[in-house]
Amino acid sequence: MRVAAVQLQCSGDRAEDQARAAALIGEAAAQGARFIALPELFASLGRSSAMRAAAEPRRGPTFDWAAALAVQHHCTLLAGSIVERDGDHLYNTALLIGPQGELLAHYRKVHLFDVEVERAASRESDTFSPGDDAVVAPLPDGTMLGLTICYDLRFPELFRIAALRGARIIAVPSAFTAATGADHWEVLVRARAIENQVGILAPAQWGTSPDGITRHGHALIVDAWGSVLAEAPPTGDMVLVADLDPTEGERVRRRLPSLANRRPEAYHWPDRTSQ
Repeated sequence: MRVAAVQLQCSGDRAEDQARAAALIGEAAAQGARFIALPELFASLGRSSAMRAAAEPRRGPTFDWAAALAVQHHCTLLAGSIVERDGDHLYNTALLIGPQGELLAHYRKVHLFDVEVERAASRESDTFSPGDDAVVAPLPDGTMLGLTICYDLRFPELFRIAALRGARIIAVPSAFTAATGADHWEVLVRARAIENQVGILAPAQWGTSPDGITRHGHALIVDAWGSVLAEAPPTGDMVLVADLDPTEGERVRRRLPSLANRRPEAYHWPDRTSQ
């Protein structure tokens, strides 16, 4: 399967960001990619007030824009995430859109980035409500895709659940901070691929975003062995394209059957508050 991960910088001007994203989607499609993924909040990342103003229904203007591009390029498109308004709640929501413009699945970010890391203090929970489930959905060719977003990368339970539900590729659209990215980003992406024996598609934002936080960039495509198939430098709008074999995980699992060797009966949470 030829896949593509987009790296771009959110400027705060939605029309400009969507135009740049559309050009990169077209570039990926011209290189034969049939599954293309955009970064987290690719056209709406900003301060809380700006993101609230950018909120829209799941099937709102951004869905319509992305669906038209999926149809135009006959590809499956992961609109990295949008600010979804649902009643009184806002969610950081990824939209998976098929080549007929249909909504195949959506995923609401489960783990919200509430941290005090130097140069990257953030409280996503001031803006967003958390999602409450792992999501695995079939791509048009039947390959099962797990959906996660950015900070989810630090929670291996979510990835393991997706793998056990049949995911062979997991997408991680991100806006990872530069303050943590140099030490953690690639290590975590490859670890999630290795321990679950799945391919990982990790599009990324780069540069200083409108909220004043600098993003790490370094978009990645990693196979089920944990090998990096394609990677971007930390800066610059670009698209990564690679051939990712979703069946490779089965071969890896036969050679190194760590998932089969699990012993769930021995795994017990220390106490109820740890669950």
